[in-house]
Amino acid sequence: MITGFDFGTSNCAMGVLSNQQDVQLLPIENGKAFMPSTLYALDRDLITEQVALQISNPEEKQAFIEQRRIALNRARRVRDEEGFSPNETSLFVGHAALAEYFAWPGEGYFVKSPKSFLGASGLSDSAIHFFEDIVTAMMMAVKQRSQAITQQDITHTVIGRPVNFQGLNAEQSNEQALTILTRAAKRAGFKGVEFLFEPIGAALSYEQKLTEDKTVLVMDIGGGTTDCAMVRMGPSHRNKDEREQDFIGHTGERIGGNDLDIQLAGQHLMPLFGMLSNLKNGLPMPTQTFWDAVRTNDVGAQSAFNDKNTTALLQQLYRDTSEPDLIKRFIKLRNEKQNNHLVRSAEQTKIVLSNDLHTDVDLGYIEDSLSCTLSREQLASAIDRPLTKMMGLMSDAIKQAGTKPDLVYVTGGSGQSPIIRQAIAQTLGDIAVVDGDHFGSVANGLTVWAGRVFA
Repeated sequence: MITGFDFGTSNCAMGVLSNQQDVQLLPIENGKAFMPSTLYALDRDLITEQVALQISNPEEKQAFIEQRRIALNRARRVRDEEGFSPNETSLFVGHAALAEYFAWPGEGYFVKSPKSFLGASGLSDSAIHFFEDIVTAMMMAVKQRSQAITQQDITHTVIGRPVNFQGLNAEQSNEQALTILTRAAKRAGFKGVEFLFEPIGAALSYEQKLTEDKTVLVMDIGGGTTDCAMVRMGPSHRNKDEREQDFIGHTGERIGGNDLDIQLAGQHLMPLFGMLSNLKNGLPMPTQTFWDAVRTNDVGAQSAFNDKNTTALLQQLYRDTSEPDLIKRFIKLRNEKQNNHLVRSAEQTKIVLSNDLHTDVDLGYIEDSLSCTLSREQLASAIDRPLTKMMGLMSDAIKQAGTKPDLVYVTGGSGQSPIIRQAIAQTLGDIAVVDGDHFGSVANGLTVWAGRVFA
């Protein structure tokens, strides 16, 4: 069976073609078509163990076991020392992973949006292997759920990819990320794997609805990246086997919805943990560690935040600060690994402020009665810098194309924000802005393309 696979930064989705060649997004998570891109394991080496157990190809399985022998030995020791039985569930994905993390934040291993890390510079071989295992485990889960729904073996897929996984060393980062995704997909059991730019996938989805030819600026604001593509599309284009000449401009950078969450968390939630307080000598509090805490999509920041040197630094800041209770709260957040939960609260706040002008942010999971009130105006101020970059990507794609779009097609979760819509209007002027399926358009288009390339 052939599928389109949106292995997204925020959510995963899989689509198939019906006998009538209509796209159906499969209900892979609690009856819904989208599974949060999250994973929780009782121990990080148990992720590798689960992958080894589920690889179906004997040769691939043996090669993997040989390559991961050290991690697999550690996994066996963890099971023996912690008393985990062979039948005990040790790995969770999607909402189940979030539930386990929220219940036991200081235990186990939790990762959100692994796609954000795949193009990171300076990763060691062991780090790359570990990210391969995380991605493989998540792909296996989506594939197995999809096969259970369709009652068919899924063999081929088109996977979405951003224009660039990272802003720096883009070519090298893209090659690294695509290698990780390809290896993971093969280990998950896909025999044929192709990739397609995510904004082009969104364009193919929208094109099915057009009754006349248009030049469309597709703006896909995903969790990890913003991608823009200028596309000629419509009835005279949609049945072409070769579409390269129709894609007349494209840009992309690793800046997306997660970055908006991080800016909101850093500027308006971190002050509750002492970021804007003063030291006893009157100097301002150093802020780097506070930003490291909320940059949950940055390998280097998370490594620094969890490093033993940060333990010593926070103890020193606790002694030096004029507001020790706030630093004590920050130390508690770090010890209990609640920084991902804090950024999740910022994300939920951003979503609510798409409809409401004010909202109360409940942080009672950190400390009883801890909360604050935030406004849409504060959100707009916090995300001004990444939003400016997004508008720059949009303008660059138009410049590449050498022509103005007839309309703008916006997709991706953050595309629903009225702040972003206002910025688009201010940048482009009187050009119609059309909403896509903010979560399903990419998966839909990937499935359409899969039907063509694997036909």
